[in-house]
Amino acid sequence: QLTLVESGGGLVQAGGSLRLSCLASGSAFDYYFMGWFRQAPGKERDFVATIARLGSTIYADSVKGRFTINRDNAKNAVYLQMNSLEPDDTAVYYCAASGSRPGVRQNDYDYWGQGTQVTVSS
Repeated sequence: QLTLVESGGGLVQAGGSLRLSCLASGSAFDYYFMGWFRQAPGKERDFVATIARLGSTIYADSVKGRFTINRDNAKNAVYLQMNSLEPDDTAVYYCAASGSRPGVRQNDYDYWGQGTQVTVSS
């Protein structure tokens, strides 16, 4: 069982940067694959990035080269560094944990945080 809490969202101008954090409470954090998703108003929740137990990563095409996911198993934390932000990146960002695979679908994940709002102004 994991509880996930995101932080670090906010309002930023286009071209700026933000770093999201997700802290997990519970056991065996390093067992889980961790992911970030986002949901813009009126749209479905979309995959952003995922990181496997030993650090391999997968990114959505829309964020490749701009976003970086990493994890610190000693701190039970996963991060999303977001650079060169664009207005289309505006969304609620969710942290998720999977006990089975570094998936790109919502159904691959077992635990979810409450989300943190990111707003990018033009």
